[in-house]
Amino acid sequence: MGNCSEESQAGKSEQADLQDITGNPPPPTSGTEVSSHDDTETATLPDLQEELLAAQDKYLRLAAEFENYKRRSQRDLSEAIKFANESLLKNLLPVIDNLERAIQCGKDAGLNNAVMDGIELTRKSFLETVEKLGLRQISSAGQAFDPSMHQAVAQVESSTLEPNMVVDEFQKGYFLHDRIARPAMVTVSKEPSS
Repeated sequence: MGNCSEESQAGKSEQADLQDITGNPPPPTSGTEVSSHDDTETATLPDLQEELLAAQDKYLRLAAEFENYKRRSQRDLSEAIKFANESLLKNLLPVIDNLERAIQCGKDAGLNNAVMDGIELTRKSFLETVEKLGLRQISSAGQAFDPSMHQAVAQVESSTLEPNMVVDEFQKGYFLHDRIARPAMVTVSKEPSS
């Protein structure tokens, strides 16, 4: 029996040494019962439910924010792809203008030959190619003046047209998909002076 009390004393001494070294109480031994409730860490059921609802709300908000981020990223990527050629296409507009001027000069000079036919076919083919990339002409003649699509370079008095109608077009305007790549340079009608 004395041996058992010596072992008990030695065990208590080891536990005291562990507490001194770590600063924490030693883990319970098999002979001691562990309390399942700690007064400082107990939480009531309503508190836990409130925490759960707050965590669920936070999760739902984060999930919605992430979905919005994915949609926004996808939209930005598709816009970047859609308008990736914008600079190139804008630089090609003077080429189209020059082809149209060459055709107009040929008509004014009364030329009707294979060279003129070739220029017209080249212009037509060129326009078809850039239309595949989203560039299309703005039709202006006879339309109401729209400052978002037209740039007025002159005004002429007209008794046959209502005021602010496009009379003539100096330079064609172009859309790139749904944006204005270049406004049309136009002459606009105004009321005749009395």
